[in-house]
Amino acid sequence: MITGTPHSFKWRLVRWLVLFETAAISLVIAIAVGLLWATGYLIDGYENGNIDVLTDAIVRDGQNNLVVQETPELARLRREVGEIWFIARDRAGHRLSEGAVPQAFAFATAGLDRMNDGRFRLSPDKDSRPEAVVKWVDSPAGNIQIFTGTEGQLTLRRLLLGTSGAFLTIFVPMLLLLALATIIVTPIVVRRMLAGLSHAAAHAAHIEFDQQGVQMPIKGVPAEFLPLVEAFNNALKRLDEGYARHKRFLAQAAHELRTPIAILNTRVATLPPSDGKARLIEDTNRLATLAGQLLDLQRLGKRTTPFCPLDLRALAERVIADLAPLAFAAGYEMSFDAADEPMIVLGDHSSLERALTNLVQNAIEHGGRRGKITFRVIAPARVEICDEGDGVPLAERERIFEPFSRLHPGGKGAGLGLSLVREIVHLHGGHVAIVDATSGGACFRIDLPPA
Repeated sequence: MITGTPHSFKWRLVRWLVLFETAAISLVIAIAVGLLWATGYLIDGYENGNIDVLTDAIVRDGQNNLVVQETPELARLRREVGEIWFIARDRAGHRLSEGAVPQAFAFATAGLDRMNDGRFRLSPDKDSRPEAVVKWVDSPAGNIQIFTGTEGQLTLRRLLLGTSGAFLTIFVPMLLLLALATIIVTPIVVRRMLAGLSHAAAHAAHIEFDQQGVQMPIKGVPAEFLPLVEAFNNALKRLDEGYARHKRFLAQAAHELRTPIAILNTRVATLPPSDGKARLIEDTNRLATLAGQLLDLQRLGKRTTPFCPLDLRALAERVIADLAPLAFAAGYEMSFDAADEPMIVLGDHSSLERALTNLVQNAIEHGGRRGKITFRVIAPARVEICDEGDGVPLAERERIFEPFSRLHPGGKGAGLGLSLVREIVHLHGGHVAIVDATSGGACFRIDLPPA
């Protein structure tokens, strides 16, 4: 029993892949930053420690002059480095300085207005950290140029802020592209990979209850779903075995019933004439008919001979000739209406004869023992058998074809006769239904495909 909407396999896979990609990228970034921090590579080679602190500390006063605001980071830098030096200026000519510029870099102060960015190094090693830098930065005081030393270190907070910025500008777009590719590609891949399973499911959807030996195909089914398909095939095999045992039991029971029924008929026939004898004969005939119907069901399920052309009109005449005496004895009139030319259909002679016989016997038994039973054969391949009894209510016209169905509690049931009729007609590709009769009774109509 399904309680709620089933989950989509492909979209759950997409969701997990996107979450995995996000976690993987974040983990790679965290590991890389952690390794760089732990090894000291970022700390030792970082040249903007002073500039980072001064960028946050330089502000403007009420006269728009550049001033230094003592921040916690600036105080910590002073404690760690001691005396710091810097020159800060803006493009409007405002200037702020502190400390003495080292003699080695004093020459650069005269050309600051002609510099954008600069790095000053005393060591000839190009990979070493410079001792002084010049940079234009965006600060609370606006865009300013700072010329200072590089004694400050990279703090973990600034590292995380810089990493988050890089994450937003570089890795988030990359992640969005990966997610978009995953959303587009994954459903296509899943559909192609599960094509074998879809084929097996479509095959299973057409399995009927009376088909034996049918198995779901396993070709192309992914290995992960193969146990499910094999379990389903094993279940079908067990159902086939149970169905075969059931059919063998019915056939054996029907065969076993024929002998005691025949003995019972013989003994009833030796009784002196009476109303009780007539009822006994009728009951034993019903038992014999039921046993014959059970055998017919078994033969119908094991049909091995191909259909052959037969004349529906001639078949109907033979059935009328056999059953007319029973109808007359039960108090009915019989009417047969058919065209003179043959009506050829492809079918099994004995099965179709049984279907027509069952419908006539049904009319005899349930027609109220009055009026006329009409048998019509209409071109190209239609048979109608109508009586003048009470008829079948519209709501019951489908249920009446179920085995042993009853229109009224305690009344006579239809046994297997009408169910067998439906099976035979469907086997021949036709259709059987109950339609309104002009006489007011029941009218059974069979339509078969003409040859």
